[in-house]
Amino acid sequence: MTALGDKFEFEVTYHPFELNPGQVLEGVNQKEYLSDKFGGEARYEQLTGQVTSVAATEGIAFHYEKQEVSPNTRAAHRMAQLAGEEGVQQPVIEALFKAYFTDGVDLSKKANLVAVGAGAGLDAAKIEHLLSTDDKTAEVIASEKQMQQLGITGVPFYIINNKYGISGAQQPQAFIDAFTQVGLETVAATAEGGDACAVDGKDC
Repeated sequence: MTALGDKFEFEVTYHPFELNPGQVLEGVNQKEYLSDKFGGEARYEQLTGQVTSVAATEGIAFHYEKQEVSPNTRAAHRMAQLAGEEGVQQPVIEALFKAYFTDGVDLSKKANLVAVGAGAGLDAAKIEHLLSTDDKTAEVIASEKQMQQLGITGVPFYIINNKYGISGAQQPQAFIDAFTQVGLETVAATAEGGDACAVDGKDC
């Protein structure tokens, strides 16, 4: 997006996708859970070590050893929905990732979610109200069903202009090519009198 910032305007929206929606609300021991999932402690160490090394090359510090709890993420997804409505979804999502992967914060705890969200610009009282009710639960479930209907079975998954999908971790060039292709198609559609945005993302 940075490389093409002079050609396009981007709007990023995060959609909920729970890897384990049936997780108990208080969460489970993270190392035990992932070891069982990956096929043993040795495999757990190998995979988390690999992810940590790759993240470090991008200046991101992963500290799995700090994280004791693998949480049920429904509440965090609900908070992300609220953040989207309040215009602070990006910083809240980033704060959640940092809290979990870098700082080892237990995101199964309501107080921790409030602190993380408020620290990223979301009103603490609104978070408190959200987590004390079922607000946004229906929205999260509906959005997840929509993702399933689109055939999405894992993350990361990127949807461009509600039409094209990129699955899995990819090199930057894959996104540059995709964004450029979408831009060319948009120009063509506009030239043919179609209902589309200008190539620079304006006049939508």
